[in-house]
Amino acid sequence: MRIIEYNDNHVYSYGSAIPVNYLPVSAALTVGSYDGVHRGHRKIIARMVAVAQCRGLRSVVVTFEPHPRRVLKGEVAGPLGLLTTLDEKVELLEGEDVDLLVVVRFTPEFALRSSDDFIRNFLVGCLGAKCIIVGYDHAFGRDRSGSRETLERLGSELEVDIEVVEEVLIGNEHFSSTKIRRLLDCGMIEEANVFLGSPYMITGRVVHGEKLGTRIGFPTVNLMLIDANKLVPHSGVYLAHTVVNGAPYKALMNIGVRPTLSSAGILSIEAHILGYSGDLYGFVIRFTLLKFIREEKEFLNIEELKCQIEKDKKSVELYY
Repeated sequence: MRIIEYNDNHVYSYGSAIPVNYLPVSAALTVGSYDGVHRGHRKIIARMVAVAQCRGLRSVVVTFEPHPRRVLKGEVAGPLGLLTTLDEKVELLEGEDVDLLVVVRFTPEFALRSSDDFIRNFLVGCLGAKCIIVGYDHAFGRDRSGSRETLERLGSELEVDIEVVEEVLIGNEHFSSTKIRRLLDCGMIEEANVFLGSPYMITGRVVHGEKLGTRIGFPTVNLMLIDANKLVPHSGVYLAHTVVNGAPYKALMNIGVRPTLSSAGILSIEAHILGYSGDLYGFVIRFTLLKFIREEKEFLNIEELKCQIEKDKKSVELYY
């Protein structure tokens, strides 16, 4: 999958500040924030890829960075509760057989573009859209004024086919990114993973902590989230998985304020990686959460905490 960025009417290679030569190629495309790349999103993307392959077109996903809500509502709205960072989204999309990912740098100026301008000059004029596939509830353009009817009207005028993918149900249950966020807020990680279609990710840079875990015999990596707008699930202890230097490891992740070890009340994300020893400070590590083990609680003393962690480790070792 090739990745390019679109910013201020210029096209760049992903992560580069140097404009690149870009020529429109006839494409089937879909457009959206695609936060979480959940099963509903994947149905739309799979249909787009199938249409592209059938018609000999390039398959294109158009997404936005930062998330439009961050630009439109500003910092006063607080953390957005994103299901995926941009890099996590890229990793998930790489498994969907997409030819090209276009990351639109969403700015206040870009937000002012009308839906007509967005479709006519960007999707068709710049990206070469011959077929646009969207979800049943899709809207775009200034004030989300671009509806299904807008797409169909302009599609007819511009000779672009429009296809709307209907809602995905799991067990006759409607779902959305909002529902997944609610599940994560309740610690229902396994249920959230069903709707996501893959395990929930947490990506962070390893930073120095107080080394309290090392003192009690369970060294941990302390994570600083790559994106402060990432949704942090319900506090508690989770079974997790990670890869370090190409090798897979089971992990025990704690999200919370560590009431037995600290009275500061500061939320932390830390993980004990089973079977690994080494210095990871400064590394960016990605964990996937597989199972909620227990709520965080305050123990009477350190020995009681150590005993519980040993039980938690056994749960991890027996899981798979």
